[in-house]
Amino acid sequence: MNALPLNTGLTEIQRIQQQLVQKYDVPAPRYTSYPTVPFWDATPPTASQWFEVVERVFTESNQEKGISLYLHLPFCEALCTYCGCNTRITKNHSVEGGYIESLLQEWSLYLRHFPEKPIIRELHLGGGTPTFFSPENLKLLLDGIFAQAEIHPDHEFSFEGHPNNTTSAHLQTLFDLGFRRVSFGIQDFDPLVQLTINRVQPFENVEFVTQEARRIGYESVNFDLIYGLPYQTLTSVSDTIDKVALLMPDRIAFYSYAHVPWVKPGQRSYTHKDLPSGSEKRALYELGLQKFKELGYSDIGMDHFALPQDALYKAMENGTLHRNFMGYTTCHTELLIGLGTSSISDAKYGYLQNQKKVEDYKTAVASGELAIFKGHLHTLEDLRTKEIILNLICKGEQPIDQSLLGSLDYDSKIALVEMMEEDLLTLTDHALKVNQLGKAFVRNICMVFDQRLRQSSQANENTFSKAI
Repeated sequence: MNALPLNTGLTEIQRIQQQLVQKYDVPAPRYTSYPTVPFWDATPPTASQWFEVVERVFTESNQEKGISLYLHLPFCEALCTYCGCNTRITKNHSVEGGYIESLLQEWSLYLRHFPEKPIIRELHLGGGTPTFFSPENLKLLLDGIFAQAEIHPDHEFSFEGHPNNTTSAHLQTLFDLGFRRVSFGIQDFDPLVQLTINRVQPFENVEFVTQEARRIGYESVNFDLIYGLPYQTLTSVSDTIDKVALLMPDRIAFYSYAHVPWVKPGQRSYTHKDLPSGSEKRALYELGLQKFKELGYSDIGMDHFALPQDALYKAMENGTLHRNFMGYTTCHTELLIGLGTSSISDAKYGYLQNQKKVEDYKTAVASGELAIFKGHLHTLEDLRTKEIILNLICKGEQPIDQSLLGSLDYDSKIALVEMMEEDLLTLTDHALKVNQLGKAFVRNICMVFDQRLRQSSQANENTFSKAI
């Protein structure tokens, strides 16, 4: 590493960390899939090819593991500028009924290809804002999904709720349908930050929905927080975490803000000058890491923290932690079906994403067709690399043998040696293990094994957000 000029205000450890941030703050995938979306096949699979893959995985795994469902509910009443999700901004709630009809039509397309009733092991409502929908309409949707399926006895159902519009009726209705986990998007409690990202929500609203969820019987409450937002400082983030500590959610997701104004024009309302720099942003993460640990949370994989009694912590401890398009999960099904506009399905041997525009999606499924936008069918090499990356981001380690080392090019091997010298990882003849310092750089470690990425010129700032 090139030495930095001496700065007597920094400790030796801080100087080393600053050097690492400068070196590794590069565009990097978040690895919710492998291959990552920019490297999917130029031509998506046809409907018949996709259903062939789905039928194969369903037959192999439904009875043993069940399946997962992700339902994308894209509607929001206001645009939160930090958000990178596929959304539709409207205050017209009459859109709920027609969209539910489309989701059930798409579900029926899959049911025709299942040789038996699907066993739903995992289900997540994401958005958008799922609590944009009325409790009655959410029940209508889920009753329609469950009508031709069985529920796994050890199921995990979860949903994302907005603290400003999640009501007791939402919580009770979904609890009665089997939901036991809820995630609230908090992001930050600082008034200036909230105003800038158009996500103003008083602490009192968060306190109410958290306490109400616990009163009803939810077993796990998650708070989403983001570091690197405009105008955040060490003081403001510390104050946000102090407020979080008053409620002690079971889980915390502490995400790095992704500034991608070329994808999300709403982010053009502020510039890089308003954002914490790379080293400043890293300091926000270190502050969060320290305060969470002092509160009794353990870091789980990338960006996640959980209390010891939470199922996510237990999954990490027993080696069953998994990651898919829904994030970290405590169970590993082989088939994830994504329903709704822009949803992505993972059928073990390939991916398929739906059309991103609501109108295009609804038109396709109304005609009895899949709303195919893009997709990918895995090669054997893809499957091997996918397993390596899942091991690194879920278990923090990967078995090493001569075959694996022999598949890496010279630059990849040099990168591993440098990371070992920097104490990011430990490398032996038999295993690679991510060290504590390396957890913040695990995306960079994964990139070493991502040969599709290393052999391409697409890893630029217009493709991926920065790693730090």
